[in-house]
Amino acid sequence: MLLNDPAPAALAALDALAPGPALGVAVSGGGDSVALMRLAALWGARRGALVAVATVDHGLRAASAAEAAAVVAQAASLGLEATALRWEGWDRRGNLQAQARAARYRLLADWARARGLGAVALGHTLDDQAETVLLRLLRGSGVDGLAAMAPAVTRDGVRWLRPLLGLRRADLRGWLAAQGAGWIEDPSNDDARFQRVRARRAMDALGLDAAGLAQTAARMGRARAALEAQTAALWAQSARVGACGEVLLAREALRAAPPEIALRLLADALRAASGAALRPRLEALEALCAALASPGAMAGRTLHGCVVAARGDGATLAREPAAAARGASARDLCDGLWDGLWDGRWRVAAQAPGAIGALGEAGAAALRAAARAGTWAAPPGWRAAPWAARLTTPCLWRDGRLGCAPIAGYGAGLEAAWAAPLPAGLSPCAFG
Repeated sequence: MLLNDPAPAALAALDALAPGPALGVAVSGGGDSVALMRLAALWGARRGALVAVATVDHGLRAASAAEAAAVVAQAASLGLEATALRWEGWDRRGNLQAQARAARYRLLADWARARGLGAVALGHTLDDQAETVLLRLLRGSGVDGLAAMAPAVTRDGVRWLRPLLGLRRADLRGWLAAQGAGWIEDPSNDDARFQRVRARRAMDALGLDAAGLAQTAARMGRARAALEAQTAALWAQSARVGACGEVLLAREALRAAPPEIALRLLADALRAASGAALRPRLEALEALCAALASPGAMAGRTLHGCVVAARGDGATLAREPAAAARGASARDLCDGLWDGLWDGRWRVAAQAPGAIGALGEAGAAALRAAARAGTWAAPPGWRAAPWAARLTTPCLWRDGRLGCAPIAGYGAGLEAAWAAPLPAGLSPCAFG
């Protein structure tokens, strides 16, 4: 029997975190994720739950396709269905690790939604958590950064779980070895060009305690939860979402709130209006918050993919048309059936052939022509929305013509509901 058997703790964490009878598992082929896959297989057999595996082949090494195939084969040997996803998007420019990570999450999210999975489990361990805390200390992060990775988080419409955060990497590998199970050692894990590898070596050299750093993350997580609760309460009192996804803020709320809560409220408003997964940089956020809290009107200025304007005691944050054009290119529809997240803000469902894209100036011109012909009348919320917000709403296009603009109440064939991120603890609200 293993001295530190990780199975009981991992199975208990899966029991606590997994939201339903179907669980996805992301497996790279490394020791942590292979251990997670085998633990999830035990959990699924015990619970009578479906466990599906996905691995992402980034195509960056000659052996990557064979490694993905090995993951699929090992999953099959455990009685699990498995899928290999392929990323081909790197143009050899920019931050490779950041782009690969974003692509990995995007591919896994699309796979999970298409498969109807309630959540996807990731193989991050206590050691990963400690390394993340150290890296963020070096960057001067605040409470949110030092809280590091949460056991469960919702992103891109998918629930991401980390059931191994309380377990050590060495214990998981010892458990695998005891079962005679193999795993792949990624050579990048020993490449000192990567900051995480250097942080890992620094921890060893300085004798830093991984458990202590992980405990710091847990304490910062509690602090973050308290701050998020205050922000959510302020949002409920002073913010609402308009018909076209614009966010309306009371400027007095920014003036009266403690600075940390005001900044969080504004950051969440920018995320909601833009559909962005991450918050803007602190320096730019502080400058905008100060401008909005000051008396007087503020002409439209842009930040984080939004146009922000203020007059009187109100401020409006709307998706920037140019940013929407870059971030939400038209999605071709072959059979007219697609259901998913569009532009990070709208959950859309198509029932007719065409392509999903933003309304834009061409769509606005088509609506004006329909209004002159008496075949369309703008609903009240549409008339009240900023022009920029209207231009960025989702539409169905057929052969270059506007077929349906659901937020404007024009045509048929596409449904849309606002689904952008909100402060923690709040659900998408009805349009104001």
